[in-house]
Amino acid sequence: MTGTSEPTGQCRQHWLSYVDRLDPRDMACVNLVVIHCTELPDLATARDYGEVIHYPGSETGNSGHFYVDRDGSCEQWTPLDRVAHHVRGHNARSVGIEMVNRGRYPDWLDTRRQNDYEAYPEAQITGLLGLLTALQRTLPALTTIAGHDQLDLERVPASNQPDQTVRRKLDPGPTFPWERVLSTSGLQRWQDP
Repeated sequence: MTGTSEPTGQCRQHWLSYVDRLDPRDMACVNLVVIHCTELPDLATARDYGEVIHYPGSETGNSGHFYVDRDGSCEQWTPLDRVAHHVRGHNARSVGIEMVNRGRYPDWLDTRRQNDYEAYPEAQITGLLGLLTALQRTLPALTTIAGHDQLDLERVPASNQPDQTVRRKLDPGPTFPWERVLSTSGLQRWQDP
């Protein structure tokens, strides 16, 4: 594997088993960071999910580039010069950062669970801010940041009331400190073109 190393020594490389099968990309075109939350209980469960093959033709799965745990520690699962599958329609030009957070787990599509996001700990936000700073040094075109919820607006039937719909993706959720992240990082919030 000849992928680009992590942008900061604070992130441990822990490549997914299929990274060599992910499409390569020119890092000069990467101008967007997408913030997600795992909507799973812990980093180990997120890793298990990331290793699942969802695309039989390429034998790859869904994953972000970086995972920031509640204690602020960081793992990089996908090299920056590879396209990770983390957000529909924007993968080729974006970096996916997953924040470990239970979110709506395990009833993601239940109408009663749509605001069940835990608070993001200070250490986790500090870790994210350090990662964003390092990414801006590594990726000169990086100017914009978005939440997954801004880019995936699909509605699906609710699991408890199929006659109603809920948003498929709401992450990073209502507890994410956007004002602080924007003012500290200097990145611009995504505006729908």
